[in-house]
Amino acid sequence: MALQPRQLGPLMTPRRAAPVPLAERLFDIRTIYHEPGIESFDRAREVLDRHPDAERVVVPSHTAIPGLYGNEGNVVDWVRTKREVLVLGEKKSLAARPNGRSSDWIAPSTANGCAMSCSYCYVPRRKGFANPVTVFANIDRITGYLERHAGRQGPKTVPNQCDPTHWVYDIGENSDCSADALLSDNVSDLVGLFARLPNAKASFATKLVNRQLLDLDPRGGTRVRFSLMPEAMSRVVDVRTSKVAERITAIDDFVEAGYEVHLNLSPVIVHEGWLEEWAHLLDQLADGTSSRTRAQLAAEIIFLTHNEALHEVNLGWHPRGEELLWRPDLQEPKRSQSGQDNVRYRSRWKGRWVAQLEELVAERLPGCRIRYAF
Repeated sequence: MALQPRQLGPLMTPRRAAPVPLAERLFDIRTIYHEPGIESFDRAREVLDRHPDAERVVVPSHTAIPGLYGNEGNVVDWVRTKREVLVLGEKKSLAARPNGRSSDWIAPSTANGCAMSCSYCYVPRRKGFANPVTVFANIDRITGYLERHAGRQGPKTVPNQCDPTHWVYDIGENSDCSADALLSDNVSDLVGLFARLPNAKASFATKLVNRQLLDLDPRGGTRVRFSLMPEAMSRVVDVRTSKVAERITAIDDFVEAGYEVHLNLSPVIVHEGWLEEWAHLLDQLADGTSSRTRAQLAAEIIFLTHNEALHEVNLGWHPRGEELLWRPDLQEPKRSQSGQDNVRYRSRWKGRWVAQLEELVAERLPGCRIRYAF
């Protein structure tokens, strides 16, 4: 007797698992270190209320956490610490530092550290063997300082490469604001501030697509710089970030939502075949963005700078990435402005590589202005 084909009923239809919300994918906060009296700040109470089951540990300062920073044994838990630990503190020193590259000014931080684990990141170079997010709770004092500072600048009468008409404040030098926005409303407050300042705009680089930011109303007052590198390289060194293709897909949506969107082509990591990989990425950008987006597009190009101390930390949790980042055959020592001993690509080669990538951008993404490259 011939077998009859089986009928697939509704119960046999395979179900797709619901996507995990972004905040749950990045965070499972189990321990919150906080400074004494942090509950006096509304923002701190809001953050604590979001994690009612987390253990709370009082520490002398957000920079002095016994057993966390400087503890070499923590390196094996590098990623888990980012997922499970949060720090709450007060930003006591407020100053806008002159910059001139990504921005005119570096704003006082409203957070420090990052949920993501890009193995080339400069922020943990100062911390040692752990780099969880610190949220600064005195947001009202920080936004008040920024409003007064911008007011003292007056109109921007001389255009520069940062912006022709507005003073630009980098609000994410020590963190990724897309991730910060999952932990507190600090980023929302900053976007709201710069939406109403007539002479200033905020700016931050990001490797995370947080679509909750599309619900804000930036009114052109915030510049999002999507950090991009070729996908194959990103899969190795951009740990816990959004995929490069997802970042490209999001660019048009952020422009439509009222953000200015630029590109942060960095870090450029030189290896065999690197230029061909960048050509493919630039083609993806040209094909994956609208004419409206490309008309307002600009880019900054930053070649990799690395650090021996961070190299040693990374060997403890992600040695594969160091095979690409630590290249003594291509690198030379560099003393940073902050006094750190770093390494960069050898100057006699780097200048040629920078020019090659600039030419490639002009060819593959015509009209995209390069604000600076180094």
